[in-house]
Amino acid sequence: MFPLDSPWNISFAGCGFLGIYHVGVASCLQEQAPFLVENARHIYGASAGALAASALVSGACMGEVGASNIDVAKEARKRFLGPMHPSFNLVKTLRILLHRLLPPDAYKKATGRLGISLTRVTDGENVLVTHFNSNEELVQACVCSAYIPVYCGLIPPTLQGVRYVDGGISDNLPQYELKNTITISPFSGESDICPRDTSSTNLHELRFTNTSIQFTLSNLYRVTRALFPPDPLVMKTMCKQGYKDALHFLKINGLLQYRRPHRPLGNGAVMGEEDSDNEDEEERHTREGELHHDAHSNIEEHIFEHLPPRLHRALVEACRERRTLLESLSNMFPVRMLSTILIPYTLPLESAVSMSIRLLEWLPDVQEDVGWIKDQTVKLLQYVVQNAGRSVSQQMSARFSYQLELKHAQSAPASFSTANLLPGWVYGGSSSVLDAFQRVDQYQRQLLPNLFCLNLNLRGSFSTGPSQTTASTPPLPIHEETDEGLIMGPLGSSNPIMIK
Repeated sequence: MFPLDSPWNISFAGCGFLGIYHVGVASCLQEQAPFLVENARHIYGASAGALAASALVSGACMGEVGASNIDVAKEARKRFLGPMHPSFNLVKTLRILLHRLLPPDAYKKATGRLGISLTRVTDGENVLVTHFNSNEELVQACVCSAYIPVYCGLIPPTLQGVRYVDGGISDNLPQYELKNTITISPFSGESDICPRDTSSTNLHELRFTNTSIQFTLSNLYRVTRALFPPDPLVMKTMCKQGYKDALHFLKINGLLQYRRPHRPLGNGAVMGEEDSDNEDEEERHTREGELHHDAHSNIEEHIFEHLPPRLHRALVEACRERRTLLESLSNMFPVRMLSTILIPYTLPLESAVSMSIRLLEWLPDVQEDVGWIKDQTVKLLQYVVQNAGRSVSQQMSARFSYQLELKHAQSAPASFSTANLLPGWVYGGSSSVLDAFQRVDQYQRQLLPNLFCLNLNLRGSFSTGPSQTTASTPPLPIHEETDEGLIMGPLGSSNPIMIK
């Protein structure tokens, strides 16, 4: 059961050309539960949801709103590229329709109750606008909320001197996190009022800026039709689907308000004053419950089968094709084939004409828009330069620190170990100290003969002849130590070196 003892809100999700679904939901709420709309504290909307919320708050005719949605879709479908064709100006079309549909005092009714979701261009933050000083300001807020960058143009519109774009970019379902907010979305998911794709058992979903979108083929089709409008008959079916889903929500929450007939027809159904004396209280309540249930079921079935007459007539009239003689001729197969072949030649011409018209319409705002473009260009260049300087400084500091570490590693002493202090032939892979001393002794023995030979060569090079020993000087004793044919003795002037 929906809690009516506390204030509640209503929130419409952004959905592009699927806004016709919101028209069906709003029409159902107006007719079957008007207290739910009248007593709502706030009614929020983003993008196409903002248009539906504005119409609901201001009391606009939902039949005209639905017919206008279909007219815009038909106008976009006439062109080869649809709404992307240069000759289709969605912003201008929306502004004209809103001025025609909204009553003169719409801004007074909307102030304080209507909340339009906008995305600020400077920082990308979401802004909820709730105060409007005129109908022009209300229309401009709706245009800003539905302005998709590149899709609608390159220069965002302004509201009160600030540039805004589509509110669905930052918050597509405003205030969805509040428990007392009735969320409405044309995508199957977890919203309170939304289509139920019972044929799919996929439990995965996508959260797009607070909007729940279940992974189903039907939702995939809806997403593609949000930017490229479907056939008018399909849009009429979507409107009817929105009416049914809203009625289902009212039913399961006990919010339906039917006018109970004062004198229901049927045998034993007349509860006059004469019969009230003969029937006890319990039987009377039982019969009243049965009659109310029967009337409830009959009225509900009738509502599910048909839209409200006014809305139904408006949608049927909008779906009807009004073709002139020229349009009938252009719809013939040979003419359509010829126009398709000539698209490479006609499209540039149409684009040039459309751009010329837009430039003429842009002249009053040229100075303001050019100044904004200049400021944004300067900010972009400053951002690029700052990032480039920051990246270069980071690379230079990283390279400098790497070179310092490399120089420190090259100049640092090696770690203390036996293998580094002694040559490899001394260490020899053995950890015994005795083996090391034996190898050192052997090394000295191999080194000494080389030194003696070097001394002998030097002495021979400086003397002119062989050295003579005096007879009076007795020869010194020679200490013999044989090692591989070498006889060693002390070096002296009269001691020869003999080699065996």
